[in-house]
Amino acid sequence: MPPLKSTLKPSLLAAALGACVLSLPTLAQEPHADAVQQLVDRGVTITESFDAPGGMTGYVGEMQGRPIAFYLTPDKEQVVVGTMLNADGENLTEPKIQELVQGPKNEKAWGQLEDADWVRDGDANAPVIIYTFTDPNCPYCHRFRQDAAPWIDAGKVQLRHVMVGILRQDSLPKAATILGSDNPRDALNENQQNHDNGGISVDRAIVSANAKRVRKNNQLMSSLGLSATPSTYYRDESGNIQMKQGAARPGEMKAIMGSPRP
Repeated sequence: MPPLKSTLKPSLLAAALGACVLSLPTLAQEPHADAVQQLVDRGVTITESFDAPGGMTGYVGEMQGRPIAFYLTPDKEQVVVGTMLNADGENLTEPKIQELVQGPKNEKAWGQLEDADWVRDGDANAPVIIYTFTDPNCPYCHRFRQDAAPWIDAGKVQLRHVMVGILRQDSLPKAATILGSDNPRDALNENQQNHDNGGISVDRAIVSANAKRVRKNNQLMSSLGLSATPSTYYRDESGNIQMKQGAARPGEMKAIMGSPRP
């Protein structure tokens, strides 16, 4: 594979994800080879490095909350971004991403999400639990909920909406109104049903009492390195925790929901 330079931009990433993206500051990194530093300067956060085939050094990390892998050539002059395959077509990159980046990160995140301030959407006894960061103004969150409706209505899935307010000035007040209402599930449904007409009406008294709860969820989302809604955590068929950023494509719903469409 020829050497590649990273040209990813947040605006292009948002379009590719089908997600509502919040720009976040890039953390400072330790000095690297110049070719590697080019990627760091473009927003890549490096998690680990490892010995790779062909005398190369492999790196795994994240960009805009998504995993990335690249390889530094032995002369340290070029980086190759993307997936490495062996002669048999075996993907050598994905296992490293899962082992060093996604697996540990997602396991830790799941425990934090369990303790977060969320709204249950669906039967409390539904066997499949899915956590999703939801901004009341996010059209992709709205679409994801629509796509998930058959599983929720069938009692197979409960969505746990971690309400955040990051997209618009009234996102936080709407999220606080939902979280602080007497029946948050009904308030969430009201926002969903009226989404095309502005969503739920803001209750200023409820907002004053519950804004801190939303800000705490915002902080959790930021601490997980996420910059887009929806960002959804679920268990795959092997029990491993996976994360999907952006609205799921139709072909991805079976894996996220844990079963075929009812």
